[in-house]
Amino acid sequence: VLYMMNCELLATCSALGYLEGDTYHKEPDCLESVKDLIRYLRHEDETRDVRQQLGAAQILQSDLLPILIQHRRDKPLFDAVIRLMVNLTQPALLCFGGVPKEPNFRHHFLQVLVYLQAYKEAFASEKAFGVLSETLYELLQLGWEERQEEDNLLIERILLLVRNILHVPADLDQRIDDDASVHDRLLWAIHLSGLDDLLLFLASSPAEQQWSLHVLEIISLMFRDQNPEQLAGVGQGRLAQERRAAMAELEVLRQREMAEKKTRALQRGNRHSRFGGSYIVQGLKSIGERDLIFHKGLHNLQNYSSDLGKQPRRVPKRRQAAQELSIQRRSALNVRLFLRDFCSEFLENCYNRLMGSVKDHLLREKAQQHDETYYMWALAFFMAFNRAASFRPGLVSETLSVRTFHFIEQNLTNYYEMMLTDRKEAASWARRMHLALKAYQELLATVNEMDTSPDEAVRESSRIIKNNIFYVMEYRELFLALFRKFDERCQPRSFLRDLVETTHLFLKMLERFCRCRGNLMVQNKRKKRKKKRKALDQSVASGNVPCSPGELEAVWPSLAEQLQSCAQDPELSLDSMVPFDAASEVPVEEQRAEAMVRIQDCLLAGQAPQALTLLRSAREVWPEGDVFGSQDISQEEEIQLLKQILWAPLPRQQGPEEQGVEEEDEEEEEEEELQVVQVSEKEFNFLDYLKRFANSTVVRAYVLLLRSYQQNSMHTNHCVVKMLHRLAHDLKMEALLFQLSLFCLFNRLLSDPAAGAYKELVTFAKYILSKFFALAAVNQKAFVELLFWKNTAVVREMTEGYGSLDGGSSGRRPPVWSPEEEAQLQELYLAHKDVEGQDVVDTILAHLKTASRTRKQVIHHLVRLGLADSIKEFQRKGTQIVLWTEDQELELQRLFEEFQDSDDVLGNIMKNITAKRSRARIVDKLLALGLVAERRELYKKRRKKLAPSSLPNEEESLNDFDQEGLGEEENMPEEDSEEDEEKEEGSEAEQAQGGSVLSAQNLGQSLHQEGFSAPLLWLQNCLIRAADDREEVGCSQAVPLVPLTEENEEAMESEQFQQLLRKLGVRPPASGQETFWRIPAKLSPTHLRRVAASLSQSEEEEKLQPGLEPKVPGEQEAEEEQQKEHRAQALRALLLARKKKAGLASPEEEGTDGGKEQLKLAPKKRQLLDSDEEQAEEEGESKVPELGASGIPKKKRFQIEEDDESD
Repeated sequence: VLYMMNCELLATCSALGYLEGDTYHKEPDCLESVKDLIRYLRHEDETRDVRQQLGAAQILQSDLLPILIQHRRDKPLFDAVIRLMVNLTQPALLCFGGVPKEPNFRHHFLQVLVYLQAYKEAFASEKAFGVLSETLYELLQLGWEERQEEDNLLIERILLLVRNILHVPADLDQRIDDDASVHDRLLWAIHLSGLDDLLLFLASSPAEQQWSLHVLEIISLMFRDQNPEQLAGVGQGRLAQERRAAMAELEVLRQREMAEKKTRALQRGNRHSRFGGSYIVQGLKSIGERDLIFHKGLHNLQNYSSDLGKQPRRVPKRRQAAQELSIQRRSALNVRLFLRDFCSEFLENCYNRLMGSVKDHLLREKAQQHDETYYMWALAFFMAFNRAASFRPGLVSETLSVRTFHFIEQNLTNYYEMMLTDRKEAASWARRMHLALKAYQELLATVNEMDTSPDEAVRESSRIIKNNIFYVMEYRELFLALFRKFDERCQPRSFLRDLVETTHLFLKMLERFCRCRGNLMVQNKRKKRKKKRKALDQSVASGNVPCSPGELEAVWPSLAEQLQSCAQDPELSLDSMVPFDAASEVPVEEQRAEAMVRIQDCLLAGQAPQALTLLRSAREVWPEGDVFGSQDISQEEEIQLLKQILWAPLPRQQGPEEQGVEEEDEEEEEEEELQVVQVSEKEFNFLDYLKRFANSTVVRAYVLLLRSYQQNSMHTNHCVVKMLHRLAHDLKMEALLFQLSLFCLFNRLLSDPAAGAYKELVTFAKYILSKFFALAAVNQKAFVELLFWKNTAVVREMTEGYGSLDGGSSGRRPPVWSPEEEAQLQELYLAHKDVEGQDVVDTILAHLKTASRTRKQVIHHLVRLGLADSIKEFQRKGTQIVLWTEDQELELQRLFEEFQDSDDVLGNIMKNITAKRSRARIVDKLLALGLVAERRELYKKRRKKLAPSSLPNEEESLNDFDQEGLGEEENMPEEDSEEDEEKEEGSEAEQAQGGSVLSAQNLGQSLHQEGFSAPLLWLQNCLIRAADDREEVGCSQAVPLVPLTEENEEAMESEQFQQLLRKLGVRPPASGQETFWRIPAKLSPTHLRRVAASLSQSEEEEKLQPGLEPKVPGEQEAEEEQQKEHRAQALRALLLARKKKAGLASPEEEGTDGGKEQLKLAPKKRQLLDSDEEQAEEEGESKVPELGASGIPKKKRFQIEEDDESD
């Protein structure tokens, strides 16, 4: 097939035309050939074979580009060529859905990438972009009333073609700076053709806002490798700051070179290297107990390491550090001058309008997924260019607001959360998070630059923005969250560098803002964990419990006098007391009883005016029923009503002090915990906020960046040292930096020949080392502490003495265990650890004679003493009894023999067994003892009960049963519902699928009429073969339905045929893992044959359809009456079963039922009845009104057995 495809492609490409010199002669079938190539690309395989063959034949370079340049007036051909070029230049990432991991597909991916780079080089000419810009100019000249749909499509395709060409990555062999790369030549061709002016017009025109995202994407690809600060200074002479930075860099290189020369001079020995000698290094042990023997010259001794000659440890790919993807380079000077002018003009005329349009598209979800990354890139790049060139805040006013800060922070938080959850795409989310961080950094830098503006209005705007940013808690907590979750496997070193620099800038701005203002109030949010309990009544909480009748008699006269005087007071206001809580989740109508209790509480507390006011307010809210009196009630009647309320025994909920300690413990485990966010204000303290960074995770990230101090810029090293200095000096936590890996870094820094260029780093290293040696003179354990990262508690113990926290102000520390308590704990644990049926920790807590201990403290100390291996051994997981004693096995066997003839064997065993165990444990033990062969034998039996429907009060009892049974089912405990699910596990699937055979027959008839007879016959044979195989083998497994003919394959893709498969119980393929539909393993051979027979019945019925006669109305009514009778019998049977279970059934009913059971001699079949209208409508039955099922809002299923009608 591939060979034939190559021939067809070759013939199609030959029919395009030929190039003779500089003139391209097109063939008559050129347009059709281009359309054929588009069609071939649409049907290429997953290896993109057509794309690779066209790239190898250089069709775009030799045919398509000449056609584009020389035949642009042939509009149909020009449109088709543009369509084909857009398809051919599609990014490889889109073609393959990402970078393939399989070696074979990776090879195809790289091959397509090579062809794309060749296309990019071919497009780097003024002629091609001249044609595109002329065509685009002519289309943009048309007004909206003249522009057709084809014109809009052509504009979009031209913009997509330019986007695709610019998106092609650079060649692997990168050119040096200031040299013209392919990308630079492409940009220069865009400039010469005038396409850049058209892009500026599209960005600034209000009538062309639909192309705003396309334009922004093209501009971002144009400036892909550029640095905005360097671009802003092009052509203006080198600034003094840049000259100083360059001189410092050259000085570092010169010092390092001079030190290397000096070292090489010292290494030259007088003797020949062959006679260097051997030396014994005292104090340094070799593999054995002897001192190390060194066989090289003494000048090499300082470079000795025990790791020399060892195989380097291989780092797994999943643990390797993330690679840097963005590479910045300096383009040719003419290209940089063109880009600088483009940026200046873009900021002057387009930035605010374009960014507003793009933001509107993003908020209204008119953009594609992840298009906000272009918005954040443009924000960071152009605001940095504006800040470096000539800072004018008005040019970037669209993105200089608190709303922009909120938008960036929201996306940054979203990317951060997705990186933690979507681990497969963590690297992509990390790149997006880096873009958002750069935008956030540039916003802060711009606001910081506004503080130095000579304009008072600009400085006031900066102060307002900073006030909003520093007030909101999320902006302050953002950097802490990013540091704590930094992962070098996903996030490159450049992300950490930008994070450190942004944090440095934020802290500097915050510190200066706090210094300028005396006190700064900020928002504080606290998540309070709240137990979901029943709401306590106010009276119970305050202790206003109803008194005895004698006390009430003594209190009432004084209350009556107060009420009499208050009732005559015309100034009594109803607004002071509100009888309900509008913010409560409890409905207003349900708060009526609470209002009555509040009135009683006011009377008990002697607050007569409040009680009267609350009564009248409640009367306004709940006038119905005259519960709080009628609207025209007199004063005497009102006082008598209050007296009745005072004496009434109103229901009150008991408080927690009335409950036992054991009940509270159980509630703490079972209650649902809710997190309530409490928002408040507090005075901000900068040092308290800085203490949040005193964390080993944050310090570790800073040390990781400091390791590459030689590659870092001077500003980056300054940011790192400044933060570490804040922690060590400002917070007095020098011990936080006492870590061996950091000291090794200090050693490398101090021995660096170019250490003179890192004076700040050297000064800080000497400061930390001096503090350490001063502490080591007092605390000899400080050398051991070097091996570990430390938190603030360990730092305090190191400096103030071990054990200082126990006697300090921290009340959270548990009391120390004395030797007597430890001995008692060990004795209790050894005595009770093997006792079944009880929790060993609860037993220990009950027998401890010393101070009160919590469960957590006991468990932790047991692990610390070595009595237990892990805390997980004491986790409460319900019933954990696994071992059975011989007596327990005999008891289980006796209970099984006693209840094996009952309807619910397992339920009766669980009720009567002594050692309570879970259902699964009992079932497993019964299977292990051989008392039952399979789990199905333990399901609750469903007994059939047939009763006559001529009893006088039959309809009322059945109606009551329908309502009560449903209520019982709704209030059924979770354990019982799980029990029913387990009992019906074996038969429910077949019953549900058996109930759908009727609808499957109807579907089969319609499919026969549509011409699916052969696929239906194939499906029937597959079902019959599966049934035969399952009967022969004895075990079943899922069988795939593999269509081997084209007709069957088309049928499997038909939605109506798939609907039939679902009705028959056939399972669709699992997403991403399976290809074919499968016959589930749970379907029995009998069910499969019945389903297959239903397909054949539908075919026979279709043949016999003309000969059928309509039913006689009398016969149809008889069938309906028979169906009603079956339904009534099922409900009577279940009603009698409920009565027997509750002990309410009479002996006559049981005897009648037993007599009816003897009549069941014919074979049985199971049937599933539904008590609502849905099942009746599906089966064509009419509803039985006298059963009262119309009032049932929920579907209830009953399972009965009836005589087989086929016999």
